[in-house]
Amino acid sequence: MSGEMIALIMAGLLVAGLFMGHPLAFVLGGTAVLGALIAGKPMALGIVISRVFGDVLDNYTLIAIPLFVLMARFLSDSGVTDKMFESLRLLMARVRGGLALAVVFISILLAATTGIIGASITVMGVMALRPMLQYGYSQSLTTGVIAASGCLGILIPPSIMLILMSSYSTLSVGELFAGALLPGVLLGLLYAAYVFIVALIRPDMAPAVEPEEQVSRQELWKMLAVEALPPLLLIFGVLGSLLAGIATATEVSAIGVVLALVIVIARRRFEWATFYSALTETARTSAMILFIVVGATAFTGVFNITGGLRAAQDLMRGLDADPWLLITLMMTVVFILGMFLDWTGIVLLSFPIFLPIVQEMGISQLWFVILMAVVLQTSFLTPPFGYALFYMRALTPAHIKTSQIIIGVLPFIGLIVVTSLLLAAFPSLATWLPSQLYAN
Repeated sequence: MSGEMIALIMAGLLVAGLFMGHPLAFVLGGTAVLGALIAGKPMALGIVISRVFGDVLDNYTLIAIPLFVLMARFLSDSGVTDKMFESLRLLMARVRGGLALAVVFISILLAATTGIIGASITVMGVMALRPMLQYGYSQSLTTGVIAASGCLGILIPPSIMLILMSSYSTLSVGELFAGALLPGVLLGLLYAAYVFIVALIRPDMAPAVEPEEQVSRQELWKMLAVEALPPLLLIFGVLGSLLAGIATATEVSAIGVVLALVIVIARRRFEWATFYSALTETARTSAMILFIVVGATAFTGVFNITGGLRAAQDLMRGLDADPWLLITLMMTVVFILGMFLDWTGIVLLSFPIFLPIVQEMGISQLWFVILMAVVLQTSFLTPPFGYALFYMRALTPAHIKTSQIIIGVLPFIGLIVVTSLLLAAFPSLATWLPSQLYAN
């Protein structure tokens, strides 16, 4: 059977399995088994098993994923985010749209300390959703800014997505962390600029808070300095150690866990029940990610052995298109896949096809991976399977329609596209900092 036919069959089985509602990990693994049997190469499964145990379960870098998840949970348990949001909310009380701006800035800080989408959106939703609605913020702006800002955690380092991307490319975790830092912060600032402009043009969508909420700036700055110190120490401890070359990604993740646990203890929030809950949640999240990695490894292994991977690459090479058109096509594919798959599946399925072609075209692999990471922000916001939309639906009152949530995220999807275009026009946004830190 030809590689082209195998590619079509496995792609069809993958799509059918997903639309039947089965978990992605088992759809990938099941498609691999069926693909090997249909192609008449059952021995390929033996090779795939050796790859799973040799390339996945023996990958030292992937140890950082459960450690960063545990760090995020400890920081959430410390309660420091609640205090910071309250301080920043009061600090921006004089600014129209200040509550929404506080959501964006706290989300940027959360992104640099947690990196877990569900946790960031849930925390910000619980803290900010009710106050924003009570002060008269529009439902679409409220839900949109919370959902979009909460997704920054998958882009701004430390990010488990970047760790997984590193393990499936020739780039180090440090290079990807450094490359994603500026684009991630730029995207957050564009979110803040959009909120500020909306507040100026449509004050009814983002009204100012009542005068009695305003307190002295001196007191507010004092509050903010005290509450911001623990997470800032955590950020400098983690990113500083990695970017300075003092420790590897796995080692800094362990440093982050220790620092986050110290914050919990220092704030007198440590409880054995909470500690046990953090461990079990970390195990559950890590197992989910690892199952998807194993399933995707099986899928791509069979896809490669049976000739489907070569056929897909030859199809893209055969387009004989300008490199920029080919990059645009790749990003369009990533955008469309984001409507149906989560980032894990997209990365593991597309990297084996895209990265060799990018390397052949002489394009910076670092720039391409960071560009793809930015575009993958949309996978959490685009219907019908945007995870951020589901989180917001669970958090919002029943009177807020799902359509309002979708309308609310549309401008932020547009800003992600704008950031992608800026990154395409100015590649140095992704390459400058790594070149300065890793020049040798």
